[in-house]
Amino acid sequence: MTGVPASAAGGSSGAQGARGTAAAADGVASEVSGPASAPGRSAQAGPSAPGRPAGADATAEGRPARGGKITAAAVNQASVWNVANLLTMLRLVLVPGFVALMLANGGYDPAWRSLAWAAFAVAMITDLFDGHLARTYNLVTDFGKIADPIADKAIMGAALICLSSLGDLPWWVTIVILGRELGITLMRFLVIRYGVIPASRGGKLKTLTQGVAVGMYVLALTGWLATLRFWVMAAAVVLTVVTGLDYVRQAIVLRRQGIAERAAALEETEA
Repeated sequence: MTGVPASAAGGSSGAQGARGTAAAADGVASEVSGPASAPGRSAQAGPSAPGRPAGADATAEGRPARGGKITAAAVNQASVWNVANLLTMLRLVLVPGFVALMLANGGYDPAWRSLAWAAFAVAMITDLFDGHLARTYNLVTDFGKIADPIADKAIMGAALICLSSLGDLPWWVTIVILGRELGITLMRFLVIRYGVIPASRGGKLKTLTQGVAVGMYVLALTGWLATLRFWVMAAAVVLTVVTGLDYVRQAIVLRRQGIAERAAALEETEA
């Protein structure tokens, strides 16, 4: 009376076989989806949770993993339009506007120069905030890495060239500052295979001093303020040269360390 009919026994064996197949499929899904699946899931050959069909776990675990990857890709694409990149784009747009204001009415009208100073000041302020926002809120993108230094060099270069063209600033000052900025940027790209040269405190102070000095030259200042801006620009030029030499030293050290580490790794591999 307590025996189980052969058909029922067969059905039970079939159910166990189905569960085993589902567990095997679950194991494959775990290997495909990687970290998204639960650790050790493929080793469980037991039945699924009560009330859930065999194989439902594999479906439930597989789909969110694939959906998660798609969602992450969509977020990365949308992040190009984050607030940090928008500030960088604003700085790029301000460059032609600044040049137009700077050269308006012959380039010596105090009113137009004041408007040009306002555009330059906004560009410098956005330069301070976009990088901070990108690092603080994880908004760093490939676009930002390329566009941010271009925007920085564009607004500073435009201001220096305009000032020298108008005779307000000697050309050698413009050549020294722009030559240093472009040279250090190129050097960073050349040694990036060995590592990244971080921005130093001296470099940040140089950027601030350059911005203040150029801003003072953009304004039509007279008297003691005109004398003060001369000394501020002199300090900016000194910091530009000193920090540039320091970056060259860091690049040489970084390259030597990278070459030594590669040679040591090659010797270890051959051994």
